[in-house]
Order: sequence, then structure tokens, then C-alpha cells
Amino acid sequence: MKHRIVVLGAGYAGANVAGTLARRLSPADTEITVVNAEPDFVERMRLHQLAAGHRIESRKLADVFAGTGVRLRLGRVTAVDPEGRLVALADANGGGELDYDTLVHTLGSRAADHGVPGVAEHAFEVASRPSALRLRDRLDGLVRQGGGRVLVVGDGLTGIETATDIAESRPGLSVTLIARSELGAPLSPGARGHLRRACDRLGVTVLEHTGVEAVEAGRVRCADGSVLASDATVWTAGFAVGPIAAASGLEVTGDGRIVVDRTMRSVSHPNVYSAGDAAFAIGDNGLPLPMSCATAGFTSRQAADAIVGRLTGRPIRHTKLSYIGNHISLGTRDGILQMVDREALAKPSYLGGRTAARVKAGILAASLWAVAHPTFGLPTRRHRLAEAPDTPTQQLTGQQLTAQQTAA
Repeated sequence: MKHRIVVLGAGYAGANVAGTLARRLSPADTEITVVNAEPDFVERMRLHQLAAGHRIESRKLADVFAGTGVRLRLGRVTAVDPEGRLVALADANGGGELDYDTLVHTLGSRAADHGVPGVAEHAFEVASRPSALRLRDRLDGLVRQGGGRVLVVGDGLTGIETATDIAESRPGLSVTLIARSELGAPLSPGARGHLRRACDRLGVTVLEHTGVEAVEAGRVRCADGSVLASDATVWTAGFAVGPIAAASGLEVTGDGRIVVDRTMRSVSHPNVYSAGDAAFAIGDNGLPLPMSCATAGFTSRQAADAIVGRLTGRPIRHTKLSYIGNHISLGTRDGILQMVDREALAKPSYLGGRTAARVKAGILAASLWAVAHPTFGLPTRRHRLAEAPDTPTQQLTGQQLTAQQTAA
């Protein structure tokens, strides 16, 4: 019987894992299935552009995996049973179940409302394609009406990119960015100055040191008692993973991320791996890796290497797990490239302007090309499975893992 590998989610991490495994493992021994709720690959890093009105071409996942041997199953994951090695799905035909021997959880993240009342009912977000399209329709309507007020809540990278892109693409709208602390606080002083000048140039009003207590229809209530009128409130105040992993009994962090070891293997269930936003992975600097496309790339490569090694009895290669910096787009013709040191603190220098924008555009293009060609450049030799794949009888708990990492 073939070893059944099921990959949940076909984002940057999931597509990478599935493609790598398909090229490196013999189809005579393995069966690889990818489960995804949508038929298209979603460029998560460009959803703010989609919402702002840019044309974003979709890639069909059926085309992405054509000729690779990877099976695509369209459906929404409703539950995982690690003990029974089952995945429950809902789809247009009523759903069903998938059996697995090895599971790779790469379901990514979604917008986190942090318990703020009214976010789910009254706010837009850009964490998924359907939600980005709903925001775009709302902005189109405001433009047709002759204008409107757009509030972007959250001054992280997503909030900054969303506010500046909407302001550039739809100059008839009034855009305000609400920042909980100083605008661009994690950046170097020079990069913060560049960001302020970009907001001024694009007409983005910035409210710093402002917390939001509630989102209501047509307005936002702030912690200082002030009320801001809004025709479209965009919530970009962080991300969290869905409840699937926690509900399944996997060991997770407080925000629902799966606790993994250095090889992206669940510390509580040896047949489960995770990568991307869904994984709580410790980088080579001893700090948790941030949710990002770069992290998805590093962790997915490590997960694939670990699975191949354990199933074929080969040594497991350790992929570099690093966080080197951030690329921030400020509309289509401006940007910031901010590198960080080993402690994840901004280095004094930065790259800004059109050159940084071109670098960001190049990263987007390269990421999409890599997903569209999931087996390109991988070894052509496909390995047969060992007779007894590695399955340890004892796994580290999260506390033991943390203690080991601290000691190292």
C-alpha cells in the first residue's frame, strides 16, 4: 500500500511542500494529495493590491500541479483527527474524509479581530481573496458616489501597504491609517522618515498612538473616546490561525499555531508537520519566525526535507531558518527595503524609493513563478521509501522543546 501524504492548504508553503515531495519521492511508494478550499492559487502578498483595484491574474491549481503526480482535492477542511489519521472535508458534493499516513498542515492564517466588537460585522479585511474582492466592490461604489472616507486600522506591513495603495489607486478617496504606536516603529529612523514622506505625498492621514475599541456601521470608536466617521473600515491589525489545529488536539500556542521542532514536525504528533503561518517555528537566531512569505519558503523546504529523509532513511538536511528583513510597498512606485540584524532589530540603513519598489515587484514575480513551477530545479531522481520509516515512540513536549532551544 502506498504511503499517503496529505497537504492541507495550497498557499506559498503548501504548494512548495507538495511540489518538492512529488519530485523527490517515488510515485510507486507515495500518493500526494493537496486539499484547498479554492481552485485558484491566491497571491496573499498582493491581496491589498487586488482590493485597491489592480488586475491580478489567477493561476488554476489544477494547472499548477498538472504533470507532477500531485492530486488536487477541492474542499474546506472542517476537522483533523490525528489519532485516526483522518481529515474531514466539506465541499459542493457534501464533503467526505481523507485518510493519511503523513499530514502537512499549511492552512495559513486569517485576520485577527483581537476580540474588538464589530470587526466581523462591519469591517473589511485583505487576508483572503473573497474578502479583498468585497473591499474592492465597496471602494468602487464609493468612487462612483464621488468619494468617501476609508479607515485602515493597523500599522503593520499589511496596513501600511493597504493604505498607501488605496490612496495611490483611488485619489478621490480620503484615507486614514490608524497606528497603535509610532508609525513604522520597527523601522530604522531613516526608513520611518521615508514612510512619513510617502504618506504625506499620497495624502494618507496618520493617527498615531490610537487604539480602537469598537467598529460600528459608519464609524469607529477609539480608546480615547473619539469617534471617527468611516465609509469603509479595513481591519489589518494582525493575523491568527484558524481553530482546526487546536481542536484536533495538536499542541499549539496561544494563537493557535502548531508547535514544531527544528524539522517542522509536530512535537505532539510525529506524523504531522506544519509550515508557513500555521507553524510556530524557532529561527536560527532563537526567536520565533514571523508570519511571512519568506518564512513560508524556509519552513516548507525544511518540512519537505524532513519528510523525505525520514521516509527514505536518509539524513535530514537542515534548511536555514532566518529572518533577514522586510519589503514594504508604498503604492506601485515607492517602497522600503529594511534589513534586520540577528536580534530582528532594524539595521541603520535602508533602501527606499523606486529601486525598493522594483525589488518588491521582483520578489512577487519570483514567488508566483516558483509556485507555478513547483517541481522546477528539483532532483530528477525519485527516492524509494525505506521499509520502516522513522516513527519515534516519544516526542518532545513544547516545554521540553523550548528548554532544549534555550540551552542550545
